[in-house]
Amino acid sequence: MKVVLDTSSLLSLVRYYMPFDNEKVLFDFIKSRLQVGDLILIDKVLDECKYISRNIVLKKLVFLEDKQFLRSSGIPFKTESLLAPSPVRFLRMVDNQFAISAKKAILSDAQYEAQKNRYLQSADLKQIILCLNLMENHENVVLVTEESRASNDSKLFKKIPLICDILRIQSMALPALLSRISEIEIKCCKRGET
Repeated sequence: MKVVLDTSSLLSLVRYYMPFDNEKVLFDFIKSRLQVGDLILIDKVLDECKYISRNIVLKKLVFLEDKQFLRSSGIPFKTESLLAPSPVRFLRMVDNQFAISAKKAILSDAQYEAQKNRYLQSADLKQIILCLNLMENHENVVLVTEESRASNDSKLFKKIPLICDILRIQSMALPALLSRISEIEIKCCKRGET
């Protein structure tokens, strides 16, 4: 299974899980899975990580700033020339299914096109397009995001989980992913107990 990680998931990972990773099990797991390509980090997400929460993701996952590691593992996945499998159909879906019609209706055509063009270059949409391409190549793929399905941020376009539902891309939150990984066991226990 290929796992595409979004920025919110990486932020949750370093904020809520890494502080308890005293044996570096999770750290080593993430690093090794990125290195072999089971976990995928796109360039847009890596760029976002540089500017959120005082660069905490890169400070905790130091290998993401190690040029030799990045070069040898092919990280980040370059999205500059990434296209959806059916580009014309996909663009119609962006206009008709991904855009929130009430918010679209209050914009002029020029305003909508400008916001749509920014959205087409966003990390969110690039991850979705990557997942579609992986699925087209018969890969089992999941997009991991901490976004909720609720549209509560006044944005023009729907959230990642809703778009994944429309496109039949499997999505899940980080805790669900971690619970499915057989190599890692996350548990709570009293100090001194194992």
